[in-house]
Amino acid sequence: MPSSANSPSVGNHAANFASAPPNKIGLAIAKERRVPPHRTRTLRSRGAMNKESKGQHSNGAEPVRIRKARDYIAEHSAEELSLGKVARAANTSTNYFSEKFKQATGTNFVKYVARTRFEKAEALLREADLRVSEIAFACGFQSLSQFNRTFKKLAGKSPTQYRAAARRTGKNGAAF
Repeated sequence: MPSSANSPSVGNHAANFASAPPNKIGLAIAKERRVPPHRTRTLRSRGAMNKESKGQHSNGAEPVRIRKARDYIAEHSAEELSLGKVARAANTSTNYFSEKFKQATGTNFVKYVARTRFEKAEALLREADLRVSEIAFACGFQSLSQFNRTFKKLAGKSPTQYRAAARRTGKNGAAF
């Protein structure tokens, strides 16, 4: 749609920049990025601002997209998960999701997924009579060595040692 010199431009701003003379392109971009000269401060308590910077709303609730992502991870932790796949499930871009997820949970995506899988493996080692390798793959670990490394890092002992200790304390009636 052609626009006259007096009518406001509507539509593709890139086309408007391309048709502008070279010395006016910089001016057109500056107008697009213009920020109001005064930013009014909102009256918020310092605590509310700190909560928001940690990824929580001022009322203490977890953002909906992060809740969706955590639910998706819990439901699909036995599958191969990627940051992009979970970000799509939460309806956000990958970079934005990564940043907000870390703010909300206090840990990055990879560590959170590993922790979720570890917790499932921990329960299976205590309760199920499956081989360690079966538990590793049932919880979503891609290899037995990855499972052993992650488990030892988070529990302080190997899965086999953990299972033996859990069974010993279970027979004695003591809590593990």
